[in-house]
Amino acid sequence: MVTNETTMRPPAVAGLFYPADPAQLHTDVQAYLRASNVPDSEPVPKAIIVPHAGYVYSGPVAASAYAQLLPAQERIRRVVLLGPSHRVPFHGLATSSAEAFVTPLGRIPLDQNAIASLNDLPQVQLLNAAHAEEHSLEVQLPFLQETIKDYQLVPLVVGDARPAEVAEVLAHLWGDSETLIVISSDLSHYHDYATAQRLDRDTSAAIEHLRAEFVHAENACGCVPISGLLYLARERGLRARTIDLRNSGDTAGPRDKVVGYGAYVFH
Repeated sequence: MVTNETTMRPPAVAGLFYPADPAQLHTDVQAYLRASNVPDSEPVPKAIIVPHAGYVYSGPVAASAYAQLLPAQERIRRVVLLGPSHRVPFHGLATSSAEAFVTPLGRIPLDQNAIASLNDLPQVQLLNAAHAEEHSLEVQLPFLQETIKDYQLVPLVVGDARPAEVAEVLAHLWGDSETLIVISSDLSHYHDYATAQRLDRDTSAAIEHLRAEFVHAENACGCVPISGLLYLARERGLRARTIDLRNSGDTAGPRDKVVGYGAYVFH
């Protein structure tokens, strides 16, 4: 007999990137969110870019963007989540056949209709293997569960794709204020502290000015989904703002080889 468990994508990095214990995970994420100061007049973003390292390293930075979703926690009903593939090489963007993604905090249903609507786009394929061990999407899920009350997920792992192909997918799923776009990406990797600060400031400037052509793999592992968002944001008149920019040397690591983390909102 086939059970519903066969349609669940279970957590792959719970206990590694973030706590596997539900109570501890809830406590940690809430603490990160409380430490983020969001002005009362700040509009709810249409899209955010957030890092995907272990929470001890990038959790505070990611929380600065997620905290801005709280005023719309009942309005947002769909989250389109894109992150780069770290384990499986493939062309285009990968969807999942799962009915739900699971974290220690519970199940998140997938938007089957939205995923099915991508079938006619040649750059999109069903590839469960791309999702099975991928952390870039998974680490965002507990933050979404703690900031949005009831939503469906459209998870897309981005492989070898062109930014224009990503922009086409995002345009197809754009929706209105009930749809949130989340791009998962870290910034520079394994430079010394001062070099990382310089590189990450340049990347932040490119993001703020919607200059996709200046975002490359050397300065952001999620450069393709970021660039796709920037192209579309420029076309649709969005404005981007950096709300946090740090690296692992600022949070929980040494400063000889650091990883950069930025949080960005698009209105």
